[in-house]
Amino acid sequence: MAGNDSVGAGDAAGRLTLEQKASLTSGGDFWHTQPVEEAGIASILMSDGPTGLRKQSGEPGVSLGMGQSVPATCFPTATSLGSSWDPDLVRRVGEAIAREARAERVSVVLAPGVNIKRSPLCGRNFEYLSEDPHLSGELGLAFVHGLQSQGVGASVKHFAANNAETDRMRLSADVDERTLHEIYLAAFERVVTAGDPWTVMASYNKINGTYATENAWLLREVLRDAWGFDGVVVSDWGAVHDRAAALRGGTDLAMPPFGDDDTVVDAVLAGTLPESVLDEAVRRVLALVDRAEAAAPGGEVASDSDAVDVDHAAHHALAREAAAAGSVLLKNDPVGGAPLLPLSGSGALLVVGELARTPRFQGSGSSRVNPTQVDVPLDALREAWADDVPFEPGYTLDGSSEEDRALRSAAVEAARGNRTVVCVLGLPESYESEGYDRTHLDLPPGQVELVQELVAANPRVVVVLANGGIVTPVAWSREVPAVLDTWLAGQAVGSAIADLLTGRAEPGGRLAETIPFRLEDTPAYLDFPGHLGHSRYGEGVFVGYRYYDVKHIPPAFPFGHGLGYTTFAQSDLSVEVTGSGEDVTATVSVTVTNTGGRTGSETVQVYVSDLDAPVARPARELKAFAKVRLDPGASERVTLELGPRAFAYWHPGLRRWVVEPGTFTVSIGASSADLRRSVTVTVEGDPIRTPLTAESTVAEWGADPVGGPLLATAFGERGATLTSNPIASEVPLGVLAGLAGFPRAKLEVLVDAARDTGDTETDGTAGATR
Repeated sequence: MAGNDSVGAGDAAGRLTLEQKASLTSGGDFWHTQPVEEAGIASILMSDGPTGLRKQSGEPGVSLGMGQSVPATCFPTATSLGSSWDPDLVRRVGEAIAREARAERVSVVLAPGVNIKRSPLCGRNFEYLSEDPHLSGELGLAFVHGLQSQGVGASVKHFAANNAETDRMRLSADVDERTLHEIYLAAFERVVTAGDPWTVMASYNKINGTYATENAWLLREVLRDAWGFDGVVVSDWGAVHDRAAALRGGTDLAMPPFGDDDTVVDAVLAGTLPESVLDEAVRRVLALVDRAEAAAPGGEVASDSDAVDVDHAAHHALAREAAAAGSVLLKNDPVGGAPLLPLSGSGALLVVGELARTPRFQGSGSSRVNPTQVDVPLDALREAWADDVPFEPGYTLDGSSEEDRALRSAAVEAARGNRTVVCVLGLPESYESEGYDRTHLDLPPGQVELVQELVAANPRVVVVLANGGIVTPVAWSREVPAVLDTWLAGQAVGSAIADLLTGRAEPGGRLAETIPFRLEDTPAYLDFPGHLGHSRYGEGVFVGYRYYDVKHIPPAFPFGHGLGYTTFAQSDLSVEVTGSGEDVTATVSVTVTNTGGRTGSETVQVYVSDLDAPVARPARELKAFAKVRLDPGASERVTLELGPRAFAYWHPGLRRWVVEPGTFTVSIGASSADLRRSVTVTVEGDPIRTPLTAESTVAEWGADPVGGPLLATAFGERGATLTSNPIASEVPLGVLAGLAGFPRAKLEVLVDAARDTGDTETDGTAGATR
């Protein structure tokens, strides 16, 4: 059966049978799209790649092939890249991954992950950039630009509200629409509208009871209609449950192969799946194949000619640079009158910690890369040091208590004296991974005991952390003078650590997520990961620092925090506002001066506060940032632009972004808790009129410029009395009208008359049920 009646003449889809079209909406194997050879339609290859290319070696059609991939550069994880606050660096990493993908004939890399770190317990947080949607959006956009500038498509994932691994294939994220738009969709919106990604990956979970792959509100109303996305929506691997329902919901391509194509054909023939919907999906899949063919070496997806040369040495050097740029110096207290770091590169040094000899540098699961080489921290430190560097393992990776006790005792004994101790600690692979969530935020007990005993024996202790998700330092960090968090720093981890400790490189990272003192302090503590198949997003928009700031809960280390090896001053802040409402912009300028004795980088962070909105808003929100590098004594005038979204919030009644008139505070600082300068500005917003209904209160009617006079006319003298009465004013007008014997028909006329506005009232809920 041909589909010519629902496709245009000359359209490639019009030459296909219904059966062929159905086949194109499911994978050909685990990694390839389905070809239609008789119609001249090729297949294209997709591969994992948030941290580096993970192209399965051998036969690609039988499994995910974890642990069986071709050698590729293992870059730092997204936690580290997010901590860099450096879009240019992230773009260059994306370019490098794309070059390796092109060399392996990979057309789409399944990256980046821009999901918000709702809870630090999420086992997959190492694949995500930040707890903040603005930072995630800008860095995710840079990654997409890097990939696609080299002719390799991106797949922005996991869309959407995929914030837990527990029960991830069934869990329903129950979240209001305002929170979705302001927190969980905002980074995706930025990447989609400014980056034109080739694909967006629909996630496993449900959103308000409907699977993301079947959620027409999410995929059609928001992604396509509101944001203008015209690429392919591909499912996460195994996220489709019903092929026809997924197509109706807006998923174009089910990966890997799922079910029988006959189910799609039968649904079309039965009339439960319009053929026009299938045709839309087929056109987009064909456009993706055409895009990939045009970009492939030699102009053909399967071509073996014109191989792409990959400079693995240069990529390793970039991984080394990125590892240093994303490492966050959390503490650097004085020892003997001066900060402990950087070390001189000479003098007595002791390295402690099995992770220094057996480094953990990447996450577990589908992002696991087969690295081209690995720089071991212990080897790199020995190479960098002028003197011999002894080593003590201090603990076992599996936490064997008996063996740990003996190793700890030997390490503490070796630490006595004048040596500086570099103690490498971190989370074992079993603590965090795709597929399950963490249960606590602590280091293994044996490692905590080790560092406590080391610092008691020798105050010159530098703790170097290797972890994908954050760890709470409360049990061990108080007496430790220097703490450097390198996250999971990729295959150049060892060289990067040596660069940072010796001062050859600066720890350029700033925290992209808050580190709390206690798990109990975290915003989603009561609701994460969920209960009985549902996760209630009860914290609303107050995620990460937004929660700590408004609740006045001091964290161990705030969002945006990070030290360097020099100091900076920020001065002469100015903010110039132009335009109004949806056209408002603000130009923020500040002078940054390096007041220290070394060249270094400063991350200027701009936060905006609106405490007068009719909805609860965070105390401050990150709206712009810039990274500048300055020599000692040098200054630079840094200018950042704020658009309307810097002042807007999602109105739950109007179901759109609004900028209300009022005063806003624009602040610059070194973290969300360390604001250095602030300016209060007046914004001319759009007058917001919430549509009136019978459920609107008497007070809301009385305060409305249209509803007030109508109320006064309808109720006469009683109207003024009703609006001034503290009890009556809070009663819905429909209820009061019924109690007063006001005719229902007359009430309906009153409501119709009050709808003299361009805004349309809706129920304000999110999901696929509308």
